[in-house]
Amino acid sequence: MKRFLMTAIALFSLVAALATPADSNFGVGAQYDTTHVYVQPEDFDKFVASLVATFGGNTTREGVFTVTPTPSKTMSQLVLTPAGTLSVFGFKTPVPYPFGTERTGYLVTNLDAAVRAAQADGADLLVTPFDDPLGKDAVLQWPGGVNMQLYWHTTPPSYPALQTIPENRVYVSPERATAFVKSFLAFSHGKVDSDNAHAPGVEIGRASDTYRRIRVSSVFGAMAVLVTDGHLPYPYGREMTGYEVANLADTLGKAKAAGVSVLAEPHSADRRNSAMVRFPGGYIAEIHSTASEK
Repeated sequence: MKRFLMTAIALFSLVAALATPADSNFGVGAQYDTTHVYVQPEDFDKFVASLVATFGGNTTREGVFTVTPTPSKTMSQLVLTPAGTLSVFGFKTPVPYPFGTERTGYLVTNLDAAVRAAQADGADLLVTPFDDPLGKDAVLQWPGGVNMQLYWHTTPPSYPALQTIPENRVYVSPERATAFVKSFLAFSHGKVDSDNAHAPGVEIGRASDTYRRIRVSSVFGAMAVLVTDGHLPYPYGREMTGYEVANLADTLGKAKAAGVSVLAEPHSADRRNSAMVRFPGGYIAEIHSTASEK
């Protein structure tokens, strides 16, 4: 009987360990989904100032840290805007691979378990978990070549709720779109809000064409999966995030005054007015507001 009980307990523990990652939602909230932006140190302060001037909000204190598992030094600062959170890096040393290729950082409740769950859902682990000054990090790659960082803080952070939810804009090929969406939805416990096989091509700089656009939402925030053949005019495909604002014209006015360049003039599609901009230091973003119903 004792041997039977020990075997049963061991089997139960194994089943629980295997089930936990797949059955857990590790997300915390959209305000903890940070776009990672790398700029040259000489552009760092001007870039951060232009973000706050454009979107409002505030910043954490700027510092110099090691945020990679191998030796490096970077200026680092968090920018908390009502339209989204950004982690800004200005490396004073060469950037170790593959850092700089990850597009976002997602806060999770348990890093090791979240990594196991992501791997079970089809992600490749590019950088195994490592310690940073605030907690732990890992870098994943999803089907289709989408790189993402997961992070966990020793002391749970507390950021204000966002006024609008930023849109993680992911470009993938037709061959990998289904695999990417399936994997990410399994991990994020998210849902497909829309799947338009004939979205207006003006959204990707090709006004006479259509393309497939999949909109996804989860506790991590919003995501637009842009399925294209890769024939993209500049700057489309270079942006990582779309920011929703109350009034596009007013926001662009503030942006221009802060040294932001408009790369693609405002256009209307899918009940939104959108523009593409470039911030000091080179960061490219989409900005949009909801179009008025007629």
